[in-house]
Order: sequence, then structure tokens, then C-alpha cells
Amino acid sequence: MTEIFQSAFWGFVSGGALVVGAAIGYYVNVQPRIVAAVMAFGSGVLISALSFELVEEAYEVAGLLPTVIGFLLGAFIYALANRMLAKRGARHRKRSGDQQTGEDEQEGSGGAIAVGALLDGVPESIAIGLSILHGGAVSVATVAAIFLSNLPEGLSSSAGMRRSGRSATYVFGVWTAIAIACGLSSLAGYTVFAAFSPFVIAVTTALAAGAMLTMIIDTMVPEAVAETHDWAGIFAVLGFLISFSLSELAG
Repeated sequence: MTEIFQSAFWGFVSGGALVVGAAIGYYVNVQPRIVAAVMAFGSGVLISALSFELVEEAYEVAGLLPTVIGFLLGAFIYALANRMLAKRGARHRKRSGDQQTGEDEQEGSGGAIAVGALLDGVPESIAIGLSILHGGAVSVATVAAIFLSNLPEGLSSSAGMRRSGRSATYVFGVWTAIAIACGLSSLAGYTVFAAFSPFVIAVTTALAAGAMLTMIIDTMVPEAVAETHDWAGIFAVLGFLISFSLSELAG
């Protein structure tokens, strides 16, 4: 399998977890506590991956300065974009309860939720392409972490979409489009940045990590804590340890 094909394939695989999760969340009445527990687990998985895969990779490529610049830039860009989308009705896009805003409550909220989902998925997928560009092969730990976190994201968000009155056509249209965008973003992470300097690659890798961490805190942790309360930290730790173990075994 060529590297360019790998980048697109694994991007689609990780993005496909959103569609699988969406199907479960839309058609199966999963208890909110279970959704929250899985979301907490996914948060821990992603935190481990961005720490031991992306940030460390950026540092190895070009050192501390571009890593710090990229990490902070990713956090600020995501936070600003997320704030703008929140004002348009996408604040609770990953919540499984009745917190999501319906179109009858705020016109244009459906579009904002779709854009928010894209904002959440793209940085992760770019990171997959960059990992192949840097290492010559896909990072199993990174793909596994993103897949394991996308599953509860799709599950929780689609359950909330259903409760806010979104149709199945809208829900699966959104997640299928995001899955395709994930594959294309991963491909772009490999092809577009191949011609750039190690400094730019390191900044971009760290930027993806900073955006991911901000996304976890802003959109995943609230859902995780809402139902599991004091148990959220335990589930997150389990996710972190499993992701870390995968990273060490794969290395």
C-alpha cells in the first residue's frame, strides 16, 4: 500500500467511526450514563495520543519553539472558531441529551452544528497524514486513538440531534460528509506538507494537537462529566493508559 493511499485510507477509517457511532446513537436508545462514560474514555485516549504522538513528534522534527507556536496557535484558532459557532447554536453539538438547539429555536443552528463537526474532525485527520509523512508509515496509536474517540463523538452528537428534531437524512448526511472530509484532510496532511520545511511541519503537527486538546475540554469533557460525575476521571485514565500502551507496543 503506497503512502499516499495509506493517508487517505486511514483518514476514511477514522472518520468512518463517526458514521458508525452516529448510527448507534440515532437508532439505539443508549443510556446517557453509558454515552458519557464512553466519551470520557475517548477523551483520555485522545489526550494520550496528542501528548505522546503529535506533540512529541513535532518536537523531534524541529524542536521546542515551533512546537510551542503550533500548539498555542491551534488552541486559539479552535477556541475562536468554536466560540463563533456556539453563538450560532452549535455549543452543545456533542451532547446526547436535549441540550442541542433545534432549527425551530435558532435558525441556521443545523448548519452551525455541521460546520462544528467538521471543525472537530479535520485537525485529527491532518495529524494522520502528517504522521505518515514523518514516519513513512501510519501511526497505529494515532489512528486507534482517533477511531476510539470518534465513535463516542458520533454516538453522543447524533443522539442529541435526534432529540432536537433533526432528521435521519440530516444526521447521516452530516456524518458521511465529515467522514469524507476526514479522508481528504488526511490526504492533504501527507501531500500538501511534503514540500514544506520541518519547521512548518512541526508547527502544523503541534497546531493539530493544540486544537484537539481544546476540543476535548470544550466539547467532550462537558458530556463526559454530565452523567458520570466522579467516575469521569477514572474512565479517562483507562482511555489514556490503553492509548499509551498501544503507542509503546507499536513503537
